[in-house]
Amino acid sequence: QVQLVLSGGGLVQPGGSLRLSCAASGSTFSINDMAWYRQVPNNPRELLGHITNGGITSYKDPAKGRSTISMDSVANVGFLQMNNMKPEETAIYYCSAAITTTRGTLNYWGQGTLVTVSS
Repeated sequence: QVQLVLSGGGLVQPGGSLRLSCAASGSTFSINDMAWYRQVPNNPRELLGHITNGGITSYKDPAKGRSTISMDSVANVGFLQMNNMKPEETAIYYCSAAITTTRGTLNYWGQGTLVTVSS
């Protein structure tokens, strides 16, 4: 059984930085890629960016130019850092990963973490 556990979040000051981690654990597996999302209440879930297990990253507009997505493939942990956060970016943030186990490749989601951008 593979799990993704999301850590970080909470209160972020306007103009401050957000740093989240997403750790995979369980039986034998490998992470193929990981993506980061957020969801503002009453809005659809929004993709922020993505990283492959080879370290290739891509970012969507809300995150471009002020974000870094990284992954430690040995420790099976992914990271999202976003700088210059704004109050309207208060949302639940999620990680998602395509993970291969002996049973095949499935997409897993972290539990989500609330990020509140406020002074």
